[in-house]
Order: sequence, then C-alpha cells, then structure tokens
Amino acid sequence: MQSFLRKYATPLTTGLFFVSSVSGVALFFHWMPGMFHSMHIWLSMVLLLPFFLHLWRNWSQFLIYFRNRNFFLPFAVSILAAVAFMMTTGHKGGNPAARIFPLLTHATIDELAPLFHVSPEQLTARITHKGYQVTSTGETLEEIADAAKKQSSELLMDIMSRQEHPGGTPHQH
Repeated sequence: MQSFLRKYATPLTTGLFFVSSVSGVALFFHWMPGMFHSMHIWLSMVLLLPFFLHLWRNWSQFLIYFRNRNFFLPFAVSILAAVAFMMTTGHKGGNPAARIFPLLTHATIDELAPLFHVSPEQLTARITHKGYQVTSTGETLEEIADAAKKQSSELLMDIMSRQEHPGGTPHQH
C-alpha cells in the first residue's frame, strides 16, 4: 500500500485538481456548462480519494501545520467564506430553471401565449406543427404532452426551439 501511495497519491491529486479547476472556471464563466457540469461534479468527488490518500501518506508532515498559527487563519477564512456563500446563495431553492419548468408546463395555452408574444391560436399552431394534438387553448402543456406520451418539459423545449414555425418565421426568445 505504501508503494501505491508513494507512486500515485500526489499525481492523482494534482491531475484531478487540475481537471476540477479547469471545469470549475468553465462553469464560472458559463462556458459549455452542459459539457463541464457532470464532469466537474463527478471528478471532484473522485478527487476526494487521492486527496485522502495524499493526506494519509503525508500525515506526519501535515501535523506540522497544526503547530503553526498561520494554518488557522486561512483555514478559518475558508470556512467563513463557505458559510457566507451558503447563507446568501445556497438556501434559495437551487436552479431557477428547475423551479419554473413546472409552472410553465402546468399553464394553459391561453396563459402561455403572452409569454411567447403570440396569440393562443398562434401558440396552438406552433404546438401542432411540432406534432402534438391540441383540443383547446384551455389545455395545459402537461395535458397535451401526456396525451402524446411525452414529457411536458420536452413539449416546452419543443415550442421554445428556434426552428421554423407556421408562418415561416423563427421563434425568437
């Protein structure tokens, strides 16, 4: 085990820290979040194993930090920064898009049409153009999607897409 720790703990920690840093910076700047989000989460979790192996391998040297007062101030600042972020951003319910999708998919065509800057009839045409059956403008997207055996979020994304709609004009966000 010691041989494994000597050979791989520090290189794995360094490599995964690099990957986590690059993906974290990409996420911070909203650059290709679909590609980086899962990678960042999973590989940051994987980083914990080599980190603990590295810590185990270097435990005696690590204990020296506790004898030095300079360790406690940066450690305390790190913990306080984490608490400040949790108190100001973490408790508000997460991703707003995840909260708004159910609101939109439970709305009727009559209620949604103004959000798309179209009449209920134009929105109905857009939905039927996407291959869904609409019986009235009082139906919700969830009801329409259920009848088509599809997810209501998929229908919402279909009508929000920039593809051609009836009348030949692309939908603008």
